[in-house]
Amino acid sequence: MGWLFILPVLAGVAVFTYGALVYSFFISLTDWDLLTPAKWTGFSNYGMLLRDEEFYQTFGNTLFFVVTMVPIGIVSAMTLAILIHRPLKGAGFFRASYYLPHITSTIAIGVVWLWIFNPDIGSINTVLSYIGIDNPPRWLESTFWAKPALVLMRIWQISGYYMILYLAGLQTIPDELYEAASIDGASPWQKTRYITVPLLANTTFIVTVLLMIESFNIFEAILAMTKGGPGGTTNSLLYYIYTEAFQSYRMGYASALAWVLFFILFVLTLIQFWHRRKSEGARM
Repeated sequence: MGWLFILPVLAGVAVFTYGALVYSFFISLTDWDLLTPAKWTGFSNYGMLLRDEEFYQTFGNTLFFVVTMVPIGIVSAMTLAILIHRPLKGAGFFRASYYLPHITSTIAIGVVWLWIFNPDIGSINTVLSYIGIDNPPRWLESTFWAKPALVLMRIWQISGYYMILYLAGLQTIPDELYEAASIDGASPWQKTRYITVPLLANTTFIVTVLLMIESFNIFEAILAMTKGGPGGTTNSLLYYIYTEAFQSYRMGYASALAWVLFFILFVLTLIQFWHRRKSEGARM
């Protein structure tokens, strides 16, 4: 009877998740443009990928998003959680305010940030000009500043979600530890460094894995704000997959790119789990 009740869900997962995965791998071994029958090409798409300079550029851009968003996201989310976790009037309002951008459409947020980053009338450059900076950055029009601008926008949007995870972790830390530290004369910084941060290690591990996956899958912000420009400097792997599939209609090559992205994420996640277990074993 139990299997009968969960059969619809199992069927949906089998067809639309695992079936789609198997079919996408099959497509990656073909040359298919959605309009004509697929032609079997074997692993030629994967060989083409190794010779594709645009793939290496998008991979480098994606790595930039990963190595900047992960540490900045961890620090910002943990800082927000520590500040809001304290007894504070209106803490619920601030928690909801910080979390709200995460559940708001990224496309809508991207449109708002397009105005914020506007080099002529945007609020950021208006403030910079007011404080005496004569030539403020042109942000999304600059090959140097476009990626940092996207990182800033995404950190603002997602920090609230990871703040909630850290708040849940903070609630598991006994107050007696902070009271004992206060008796021993520990400063707030020492309490944070020697009590809060170590005891949030498990939460930080989960946040790291989720942020890494999110950084590799950055797409909506690029679609709404830069379209991969200027000069391909913000073109990520996921956005490259999208353009190859639905603009160039190279479904086979796009599927091969998707499987490479999956393999990269799978290996990096396994490495993080292995490192985590090794660290826990060393402490024990």
